[in-house]
Amino acid sequence: MTGYKTAESPFKANNTASNMAGVTLMNNQVGVVVAEVMDKAENVTITHLPSMIRVDCVGRMDFVYDEISEALGEEEGFYDASEFEENMSTHYGKMIHMDDRTVMFGNLEEAAEFIGDMLPPEVK
Repeated sequence: MTGYKTAESPFKANNTASNMAGVTLMNNQVGVVVAEVMDKAENVTITHLPSMIRVDCVGRMDFVYDEISEALGEEEGFYDASEFEENMSTHYGKMIHMDDRTVMFGNLEEAAEFIGDMLPPEVK
């Protein structure tokens, strides 16, 4: 009897933590500006695709609403969590919405520590 060997799959799973997080933005006027603002961070990679823009980071990235509002030529407070959600279609990593920013973490422990630091002492 002849034995057959199965080729190794190029789609095999890798459960190693990547320490990455990211979002997919619509490739429109707002998404392009958000990507330009985020591209200034050292640990962020921007990938422009035909209908979307990938914004990926290693570690942590902060979408600071007033920076984005200014880059859009709008008043402070224009860009907020609802604007962010409207322009974002998917994300991976840990996302925390705050009053002045959305923070993305590639590491669950860092996100939990960040949340713990925000809690009042009686809750910790």
